[in-house]
Amino acid sequence: MHVRDAMSALVLTLGPDHTLRQAATMMADRGIGSAVILDPDGEGVGIMTERDLLKAIGAGLDPDTERIGAHLTWDVVYASPRWTLEEAALAMARGGFRHLVVLEGDEVLGVISVRDVMRVWARERALKTS
Repeated sequence: MHVRDAMSALVLTLGPDHTLRQAATMMADRGIGSAVILDPDGEGVGIMTERDLLKAIGAGLDPDTERIGAHLTWDVVYASPRWTLEEAALAMARGGFRHLVVLEGDEVLGVISVRDVMRVWARERALKTS
């Protein structure tokens, strides 16, 4: 099984000038734990996670005025859609994170999370045991 088989192709994409509240609201509305941040004039592709939001709000920053560009991860580990799920899981474990942006060239294809990997592995295991 490969990353392309488990990733979510429906990606919330934001710009770095969105506020923390806007990001949190859109992520909560969609029931997702991350948003891909595109900044064509700056860093390129980044990721905003629940953890990034918690750190910023926990530090006492105003979620209505604080921009997400200062609180996200620009140094992203990207996954290839051709990676195996094992490769993705190892990259997440090594880096201590729960989401990988899936890129092909410069194009964002999706996001894969620990939850996605677990869902696929659990389904495969259930099929083998039934």
